Amino acid sequence: MRLAVLAYEGISPFMLSTPLAVFGEPFIAGGHRIDVCATVSRFAASGGLTIEAAHPLDAARDADIVILPSWRDADEPVSNDIVAELQAAQRRGAIVVGLCLGAFGLAEAGLLDGRRATTHWARTATFAERYPKVTVDAGALFVDAGPVLTSAGIASGLDCCLHLLARISGINEANRVARHLVVAPQRMGEQLQLIDRPAIGTSADLRVTEILETVRADPTVVPELDDLAQRAGMSRRSLTRHIRARTGGSLGEWLKRARLVRAQELLAGGARGLDDIAVRSGFPDAHALRSAFRSELGVTPTQWLARQRLC
Repeated sequence: MRLAVLAYEGISPFMLSTPLAVFGEPFIAGGHRIDVCATVSRFAASGGLTIEAAHPLDAARDADIVILPSWRDADEPVSNDIVAELQAAQRRGAIVVGLCLGAFGLAEAGLLDGRRATTHWARTATFAERYPKVTVDAGALFVDAGPVLTSAGIASGLDCCLHLLARISGINEANRVARHLVVAPQRMGEQLQLIDRPAIGTSADLRVTEILETVRADPTVVPELDDLAQRAGMSRRSLTRHIRARTGGSLGEWLKRARLVRAQELLAGGARGLDDIAVRSGFPDAHALRSAFRSELGVTPTQWLARQRLC
């Protein structure tokens, strides 16, 4: 599958590198091709860097997925040439992604009319006022509206791109790339933007990460918080606080997401029978599995699987 990243004068190197890291990292199994396309071949980025793009902007018209990684200023209209490329992508049925302030470009192109979308939390009020036809979700990390996806600020672009990778290459591939990038694969789009997540640095951080990975590896086991606290060498209260800082929720919420990811892996791998999939994922029954899909993803397991086959 071919992906095009639309670059521009003053682009953030971090935002530009986000889709490149997810879809272009070494040895990616999906074999995707990702190109940086720009109006001019050489342009300035923020931070005093200069970037050379190998492809002109109109080269994006052959892409299956077009990504606009942010925009330099929410108060500055997105350039007409970029808006035209986004509209051309929609007309031919390509998936279009707006990371961070890139959502403004998608909205300006009319791609978000009547849809739910998000952007950086500091600019959601401006976004909602400027584009009243868009249903703005100010809290979501990212929103998957099918043919268009939008993300919140900065690091949530990674979550959005990993989610998209799961759509086109499967959950296992997305989890593999997430581990390669040393980021958590379970962050869902509905997770709130404003959560304090300290970087892994202390030995306690590392122990908590190991515990969360143990839970993720076998979500069918119901862990006892006291046992996990003893293993981590900390009190139950301290472990709970570390888990919330690391994941944005409780151990139970992490376990639910881990079970949901396992169910997605089984569905994508060809497993049949929701009752069997539920048990193998750690859910008590198919009803609980369906409820988890609806609450976290907004679709049933069958609808989710159908979407994977279409992408």
